[in-house]
Amino acid sequence: MVGRAEKKCSESLVIKTSRVFPLDTNNHNTLFGGKLMSYIDDVASISAAKHSRCEVVTASTDSVDFLVPIRQSDSVSLKSYVSSVGRSSMEVFVKVIAEDLRTGERKLAATSFLTFVALDDQGKPVQVPKVIPESDEEVMLNNTAGQRINVRKERREHSEAFANVVTL
Repeated sequence: MVGRAEKKCSESLVIKTSRVFPLDTNNHNTLFGGKLMSYIDDVASISAAKHSRCEVVTASTDSVDFLVPIRQSDSVSLKSYVSSVGRSSMEVFVKVIAEDLRTGERKLAATSFLTFVALDDQGKPVQVPKVIPESDEEVMLNNTAGQRINVRKERREHSEAFANVVTL
């Protein structure tokens, strides 16, 4: 294992804020979903690397739940941190906040959970530090991680069965 045996969720915190420009928007003048998904994977991978201090790969993206549109007059802030860990895997929670730059009104625009695996120099999975949740949000996410893990396993089994019948 690299580094300490335990790390606080806050030690993997990543915050990215961007302005929404016209080239970032779709025909509804809202942020392209794909652009936001790229931002999400970017910050989540940094959180996973900060927690593990290893190379990491995205193992899954559970979902990206778009809650409210992000408009061209908004800034978009993403906050990510490791919310739970397995042996070599890390669940990263990302919340996306849209802020109207004229009024200051802030809204939770999206949430996402991603799973990363830490790798050693030979590309093999490596053990990661345990995570210590502190805030109410961190504790709640850590306590409910088992439910999300079960859903991930079920979804993966379904995907593998589906892959056996899909033609190339």
